[in-house]
Amino acid sequence: MARIQITGGVPLNGTVEISGAKNAVLPILMASLLTDQPCQLHGVPHLKDVTTSIELLGRMGVLVSVGDRCAVGLDASGLHTQVAPYDLVKTMRASILVLGPLLARSGEAQVSLPGGCAIGARPVDLHLAGLSAMGADITVEGGYIKARAKRLKGARVVLDTVTVTGTENILMAATLAEGTTVIENAAQEPEVVDLAECLISMGARIRGHGSNTIVVEGRERLDGFDYTVIPDRIEAGTFLVAAAMTGGRVRTDNVRPDTLDAVLGKLRDAGAVITTGEDWIELDMQGRRPRAVDITTAPYPGFPTDMQAQFTALNAIADGTGVVRENVFENRFMHVLELQRLGANLLIEGNTVIIRGVERLTGAPLMATDLRASAGLVLAGLVAEGDTIVDRVYHIDRGYENIEEKLRQLGARVRRLAA
Repeated sequence: MARIQITGGVPLNGTVEISGAKNAVLPILMASLLTDQPCQLHGVPHLKDVTTSIELLGRMGVLVSVGDRCAVGLDASGLHTQVAPYDLVKTMRASILVLGPLLARSGEAQVSLPGGCAIGARPVDLHLAGLSAMGADITVEGGYIKARAKRLKGARVVLDTVTVTGTENILMAATLAEGTTVIENAAQEPEVVDLAECLISMGARIRGHGSNTIVVEGRERLDGFDYTVIPDRIEAGTFLVAAAMTGGRVRTDNVRPDTLDAVLGKLRDAGAVITTGEDWIELDMQGRRPRAVDITTAPYPGFPTDMQAQFTALNAIADGTGVVRENVFENRFMHVLELQRLGANLLIEGNTVIIRGVERLTGAPLMATDLRASAGLVLAGLVAEGDTIVDRVYHIDRGYENIEEKLRQLGARVRRLAA
């Protein structure tokens, strides 16, 4: 099993190119199931979750071609099965996103209950309730969701809690439903908006995306797409936090600053000098130690849960005491015990962790437990004295493209160790 070794103590400096957004690419790949016309997606990062999605689509009969410059071609005209098997779905919760498109286009779907990071229950009940409201007959048997509908009907779907993948599943299904679907308490994340924009490019009739109420007027069929995915705001945020923690100066290119307002605000609170352009962000810490910041995670436009572990690591070496409240996932503090191995002073109380910053961390062997936790551990290793080795980095490969190469471009002493 591969590991990443970090020798800390080097301020990061330079420019890094941000990849396409994983959380936008995955649903857009699944949206290719809605049409029998060829599709082309640009800006696709080379990630384990992307590879798994492509393999899943290929298993169902989608012809997939990987071209140059991060482009993927998809042709679902030869779709021959509506089954998403356990051996693929178990590794990635986003696999549930084949459910809505398959059901809408083929009238049936059989999808294994999903797996992925162990950061909370994340039940699919809201997905199933929404599709049931649209007329689907759904049962769960033998670990599989089995859904049928001659044709889905437009409906008013009120989500009990904000769910990104639930919103995306229902949104995709609604594009081919008969009549109008209204999704209330919808997720407003930029990745949901990006999916909606891609669907609109296919001929879908959607309005209200980016707000908490999305209205979809169903169509008989959709065309293919030629679409470029938005940049990954979480990857950009991770590199900016790394710069802040190491006292460095880093510019991220290929970014959307407007999608990172909550993160940039907290970085400014931590003492960073931040400048932005149309598609870039530069952070200059001017060699200073960051100040501790309080954060509370919330659905967009609140502070993203996917940046919580990185800011927990920042607070571990900051000046002062920071309080982090996790309101999205109930089991997302597993990195805290690993940070303590480096000498961090952290105390968990329910959904809150209280972090008293220390002036120095000391390198140690660490175990990654989920995607974003592993990023937080790598960031902590950048400032720890000596060597830090992060094990089980297959987690980080699910969401960060060539993270050690990009860190080395900024001066970090990082290398991947073979299994």
